[in-house]
Amino acid sequence: MFVVTASFSLTAGASGAFMPHMIVNRRTSLEVEPGCHHFDICTDPERPDHVYLYEIYDDAAAFEAHRQTPHFNAFMAQVSDMVQGVEVVTYPQLDR
Repeated sequence: MFVVTASFSLTAGASGAFMPHMIVNRRTSLEVEPGCHHFDICTDPERPDHVYLYEIYDDAAAFEAHRQTPHFNAFMAQVSDMVQGVEVVTYPQLDR
């Protein structure tokens, strides 16, 4: 399994507009991508302009396929003006 974490830094006050798009991206990823097994959206009311994702894919190729999907590209286009930065970190091994 291949783990991905992504930290989104949002422009001040953008979380209300950002989250519906993120929720659709999550739901669609889990529904239509066979290589996407887990997709958590983590938030903290104390830091509303920070969103953390925890995702699990079959492998790096499945994650790259995710990044090429129409729903992911639509999501990124919809939120581009709400995002100040994104940090993506991958972990090629999940030990359980």
